[in-house]
Amino acid sequence: MTQSKNSAEQAYLDLCQYIIDNGENRPDRTGTGTRSVFAPPQLRFDLSNDTFPLLTTKKVFSKAIIHELLWFVAGSTDAKLLSDKGVKIWEGNGSRQYLDSLGLTHRREGDLGPVYGFQWRHFGAEYKDCDADYAGQGFDQLLDVIKKLKTNPYDRRIIMSAWNPPDFAKMALPPCHVFCQFYVNFPENARPKLSCLLYQRSCDMGLGVPFNIASYALLTKMIAHIVDMDCGEFIHTMGDAHVYLDHIDALKEQLTRIPRDFPKLHIKAERADHIKTIDDFKYEDFEISEYDPYGPIKMKMSV
Repeated sequence: MTQSKNSAEQAYLDLCQYIIDNGENRPDRTGTGTRSVFAPPQLRFDLSNDTFPLLTTKKVFSKAIIHELLWFVAGSTDAKLLSDKGVKIWEGNGSRQYLDSLGLTHRREGDLGPVYGFQWRHFGAEYKDCDADYAGQGFDQLLDVIKKLKTNPYDRRIIMSAWNPPDFAKMALPPCHVFCQFYVNFPENARPKLSCLLYQRSCDMGLGVPFNIASYALLTKMIAHIVDMDCGEFIHTMGDAHVYLDHIDALKEQLTRIPRDFPKLHIKAERADHIKTIDDFKYEDFEISEYDPYGPIKMKMSV
């Protein structure tokens, strides 16, 4: 059997196989059912030399990853803004039926409440609705991360958290990727290297985790550009790592595929010098090259 040189993606596949074979059968919020393990070994991805950990054993929808991350960075909580760009991943949680089922009958369709972007940029502010202007309200964790990386990169408190229990009742979905910590290495005769560690409490291995890996790798790349550093690693720590029962057959197909080399992600040269703050990034600034995935594999999203 041919062995893949892409050991990072192989580790992801091996974890999926382990969960299918050894996971505990557990009920879940969506009613679908899962096989689950708790606190599996970390996954680690080398981000140096513009490497972008976009899975190759199935085609991953990179457009959605980039648009969603920019939506988080903008502090937005309006799912319709993503839908308008052809990104439908939040439509289920923003539907009229789903919001009503949570008792959020006063919210307009698409208003997800104080989810990720709000917590990243306005932590502690009072949430009204997705159309309100929150400029200057709450604590901007993302800007604080960038400030610390620029002024005190040895700080052990360079953390951004989406976990805010008092706001849970207002959210369409409490955060799955809970918090991330940044760390800077200082190699001799080289630029500093920025790494990111993510803790994710709930990990949908088939559908969600490939998005989360690429999203936080991209966030690390964006922040590294702003603070004039190179990228180091993305490290993924998981709590409840699970495979939905209706994803097992699709994952078994994926597990037959041998991972190829990860693609590269570049910030376009003509734009790089013009991007001075985290809010300057646009979708068109990113270019993915050398991506040679297998075909897509359909998996249903449980809501």
